[in-house]
Amino acid sequence: MNVFLATLNPMLVLFCCIIIGFVLNKKHLLPENGHTVLSKLENYVLVPALTVNTFMNYCTVDSLATHGKAILLSFAAVLVAIGIAYLLAGRFEKDAYNKNIYRYAIAFGNFGFMGNAIVPAILGEEMLYPYMLFTLPLNVGVYTWGLTIMVPKGEGKKANPLKNLLNPVVVGMLIGILLGLTGAKAYLPAFLSTTIGNLAACMGPLAMVLTGFVIGNFPLKALLSKKRVYLVTALRLFVLPAFFVGLLWLLGADKLTLTLCLFAYATPLGMNTVVFPAAYGGDTTTGASMAMISHTLCVITIPIMYALFNIVVH
Repeated sequence: MNVFLATLNPMLVLFCCIIIGFVLNKKHLLPENGHTVLSKLENYVLVPALTVNTFMNYCTVDSLATHGKAILLSFAAVLVAIGIAYLLAGRFEKDAYNKNIYRYAIAFGNFGFMGNAIVPAILGEEMLYPYMLFTLPLNVGVYTWGLTIMVPKGEGKKANPLKNLLNPVVVGMLIGILLGLTGAKAYLPAFLSTTIGNLAACMGPLAMVLTGFVIGNFPLKALLSKKRVYLVTALRLFVLPAFFVGLLWLLGADKLTLTLCLFAYATPLGMNTVVFPAAYGGDTTTGASMAMISHTLCVITIPIMYALFNIVVH
């Protein structure tokens, strides 16, 4: 119960930020394109700042060697996740494009925006670095296979996996690794380090405000009426995290790696299932329904899963 309550508090903080974003939209306190502005601010400034800040403070040769096995296990888990996505997606949707939306939702949760926010809040700031290393293979999967399958047929020329990999988050990671490994971080002006740290601190709350704002574009009744979304949400929040923690346990992962795996795979369904259909004129209702239902329920499910994890894994 202590673990549950300690985990519930930061989840409620983030949920309040989602509510704020929802209200901002419904009350028209921000322009209609507010989600575009917030998304660009997150992707081009705040998440890269968080990545630079984390890696320049914690990345060393020894730490990379220490977490090398966890990264390899994470790559194996990603391959299994993609296989499961192909196996199960057809049971939720028959339309070819919407089937790919479900494939993405089954394979990847919101391990970036949500995961990067809850891990330091629940586990401590120092745990964000190993978490980002663990989720590096998930980022590779998202920016190659994941984003490619969500581009409708006939638009394939717009999806370049190699170009997708060279994004602001990866660039921020490379800069942080360089500063950390070389020790150049010590020579950064104090005002610059403080600026990066302050921007990094904004990432989590604003990401949740963005989530609420996007959900606010849709009528709640329509989002709540999709029964299949509840099934895929149950998979995302309960079944898949338990499965992958068990899989990595069988592969010899230590408790730290299992903990990181739990948080990476217990996160709710991400926003790309809304962003990409919108970008190509597709139906965004399913993706928005996934985001709203899973982000609401994860406030309770993540504390439950983490509490159960601490009972089972010693």
